[in-house]
Parts: sequence; C-alpha cells; structure tokens
Amino acid sequence: MKNKKRWLALGMAAVMTAGIMTGCGSSSGGSSDSDGGEGSVYYLNFKPEQDPQWQDLAKAYTEETGVEVTVVTAASGEYETTLMSEMGKSGAPTLFQVNGPVGLANWKDYCYDLSDSDVYKELTSEGHALKDGDAAAGIAYVVESYGIIVNTELLGEAGYKTEDIQSFEDLKKVSEDISSRSDELGFTAFTSAGMDGSSDWRFKTHLANLPIHFEYVDGGSAEAIEGTYLDNYREIWDLYINNSTCEPSELAAKTGDDSRNEFLNKEAVFFQNGSWEYSNLTEDGTFTDDNLAMIPIYFGAGEEAEQGLCTGTENFWCVNKEADEADIQATLDFMNWCVTSELGTKTMGEDMGFVIPFKKAIESSNLFVKQDAEMTADGKVPVAWDFSTIPSEEWKNGVGSALTAYAADQTDDNWKAVESAFVDGWAEEYALAHQE
Repeated sequence: MKNKKRWLALGMAAVMTAGIMTGCGSSSGGSSDSDGGEGSVYYLNFKPEQDPQWQDLAKAYTEETGVEVTVVTAASGEYETTLMSEMGKSGAPTLFQVNGPVGLANWKDYCYDLSDSDVYKELTSEGHALKDGDAAAGIAYVVESYGIIVNTELLGEAGYKTEDIQSFEDLKKVSEDISSRSDELGFTAFTSAGMDGSSDWRFKTHLANLPIHFEYVDGGSAEAIEGTYLDNYREIWDLYINNSTCEPSELAAKTGDDSRNEFLNKEAVFFQNGSWEYSNLTEDGTFTDDNLAMIPIYFGAGEEAEQGLCTGTENFWCVNKEADEADIQATLDFMNWCVTSELGTKTMGEDMGFVIPFKKAIESSNLFVKQDAEMTADGKVPVAWDFSTIPSEEWKNGVGSALTAYAADQTDDNWKAVESAFVDGWAEEYALAHQE
C-alpha cells in the first residue's frame, strides 16, 4: 500500500521528533486487557483548548461504565507528527482525527468503516461523513466558526460600533484610526499575530483560507492555485501586523497565549480566532455576551455585504481498524455516549462550546455560535473551510515561514517569497500528494 509505505518512512522520523503532549495518560492507554476483556479507549485529541473537558469526560465515562478511557492531547501544531509517532507504537490510538480529504488520503488504510455504527446513525446529515468510496472513514464531531472577535466595549470607547464595519475598507479605516490613537485610548486595534507554533495556524491556515476560498468561488481548483487574491492577503496581513500590540519583528516568538492574554487584558479591540475561544474569554467573568461579538474577516473580495463567518469543520473522528476488536467496540460505544448522553452532549455543547452535528445535540450557549446562526438566517453567506484542500503541512509551514520573514522586513521581494510559497509551494506539494 502506497500510503502505508509513506507512513512507515515518515514514522521513523516522527518517532524522534514528536511534539510534546499535554494531558494525562500514556501511549499504552489504548491497549486492551490481555485476557480479552471489555476493551479500552485511547483518544488522541487534536484540540489543546478542550483538553480539560475531554479529561473530565473520559473520567466520568470510566466511572459510569468501568471502561478505561485515556485522552492524550497533541501540542498545538504537532498533531500529525504526534499521530505518526503514536501509530508506530503498541497500543496505538483507537480514536484519532483527520482534517478532511487530504488528511484522509494519508490515513485511510487505518480507518474503520463507521457506516453501520450507532454513532454514524446519530448524524443529522450524511454530509457530515467523510467518505472513502462507499465507506464512512470519518465523521465530523464539531462544526465551528471563526472570524474577528471584537471587544465591543473598547470599540465603543474608540467611537465605533460593530455595525460600522461592513467591509475591508471599513475595517482598515477603524483599525488604523484606533492604532493612531493608541496612546490616548490605552489600547490598540489588533492582538499580536503570533507566528509561534501555538498561534501561526491562525494565519497560515485560517487566514490563508480567504484567498483559497475566493479563488474557488471564481472557478479555480485545488489542482492549480494561481494566487489571484494574494494582494488582498497582503493587505489584511499588513493591517494585522502594523496595528498591533507589538512590533512586527517580534511576531516569530509570540504565542497563542500571548494573543489571548492581550485580549483578556483589554490591550486590543480585535482578535482573530474562533467559536472555540468563547469559554476561554468568559469563564472567569472577564467578558460577557454584552461586550463580545464576532465579525467576518472582511477581505476586499466578493460581495462583502453578504459575507458571513468562516464556518465548517476540519475535525473528523476516525477509528483505528488495526486496534483489537474489543477496543474498537469500546471506542464506538464511547463516541456514541459522547453525542447521545446528557453529560456528553452538555460537555461538548456547553463546556467545549461545540456545535455537534448529531440528533441529540443541545442548543449551544456560545455567543459566537448564535451570531453565526443569526447571520446565516439574515442571508449572510458563510465562507467555507476550503483550507481542508491544502495539500500538506509542509505547504502551511512554507507559507508561515514566509509570512514571518515578511513581517520582520516588509519589502516587495519578501512578499514575492510569500507568493512563491503559496503558489509554487502548492504546485509542488499537490504533485507529491498525487504521484502514483
């Protein structure tokens, strides 16, 4: 199998370079009892921000059923490397995730067909399944939105309302005005666009989605990205990094925590992130729904008056078909419990802030989820998560490195390096991913 050979080659290197993992448990957590008992679950979680909730949910399930559930959380930006490492060990994860068709191409040989499982039957739509031919190789477990989170109280102090921002030109005007008065106001426009591994995905993936998306809207395809909207990408990147809490040259070392803490400390009005951040911003009372909002990432393309939030998923659960049968069944039972039980749906819907695409999902209390629903009901068109077509992690890393270098020295030549990483890098990685 081509994919298995590729994994074995990558896995040898990954064992030596696997990222630091947070959370409890060990790589042996997924192994079943030698006497062929009821099986156990080892979940390799993708989302560090939800690690505490997954640990609590696993503990509660074990207490209720007696089935051991171990949750290990990969460090931000290190999931694929960690997965390759863990899959090479005995007691590999029984439950893991891929980020869409591109991720599935690497792991489909390890994916159990979920078509006949109880958890698959709980999906609200078959469209939330990730198919490999007729097989359901994965199922989406969360639908999320991202955009620009706004401290509406600070925005008001600067003399504006969210209604004043309906386009990129509006965002630019407001942001540059706030930045020019930062000494007087005591805050600036944007939190730091950190390019440390805990933060760079917001820009090399989530922000990069915008030029990819609008090229697809024009009829482009993943086979040959042309970079039609890279001038727009440069304009919004310039806006972020030149109207921020730090100098652009400092971004290489800035982390996701730095950016969040700047927003929590009310040092900036705007913070690009997603609905998953809601609990982090509200859990200690720093923010309430009265002083938060999320607006679209206006990009100067398309019909901006009709643009909604970026809404979709890159989170598809997959079950390791190489695991023992008892562990596979234990994993399927745990997944189904998470999306049907009162505690599971409450934890995923309220505590994690997820919109889960399952029949027994509770209505989310997450403000950003509600705002996405309101925008859609008002006729705003969500921006699809087209970054799931990005050909590889190497492409993301190349774009991220080029963005960081450009931020430190904003010359046309350095932006040409971003363009090359985006367009030429895509062509190279796409060809590698599709070679026979």
